[in-house]
Amino acid sequence: GCEKGNQNTASIEQAIKKYEQATTLEGVVRSNGGPIKAGTIKVTDKYEELVASTAIQNSGHYSVKIPADTFLPIVLTFYPETAEGENLITAVVHPGITKYDINPLTTSIAKKALAMGGYTHANMVRAAEGTANVPDANKTTAGFRGDPTTQYGGWH
Repeated sequence: GCEKGNQNTASIEQAIKKYEQATTLEGVVRSNGGPIKAGTIKVTDKYEELVASTAIQNSGHYSVKIPADTFLPIVLTFYPETAEGENLITAVVHPGITKYDINPLTTSIAKKALAMGGYTHANMVRAAEGTANVPDANKTTAGFRGDPTTQYGGWH
């Protein structure tokens, strides 16, 4: 007969991604009221170990250098200078993208992706679909048309 005993035993392997060389990530930190001009960004790996950190510049812009051989995913967390501010995050899952804004929407998407099982491309897209308003013209039955990282939610 047929070997039905092994049907659902194959595991899905996810390719391990990392920065092969030192890479600078940059973007703008925003609240719903506009750019945030003071605070710190800390970059952590999946074990919550500190990879790098930087201070926000007056324009709300940040730039942080990620060391070579840093494995993805990593999380960029904004820590405000004042106690009444909130921490904001964005998750990085693609080594080829270097611009990552950090705002309430990216925070929501990252938290949803983590709740779905982790910071993977598939979870980030699913979280963005459920969070951002996506025009029907930009959806297909297979998912997003075009680049979901720049169109849906800003976690680029």
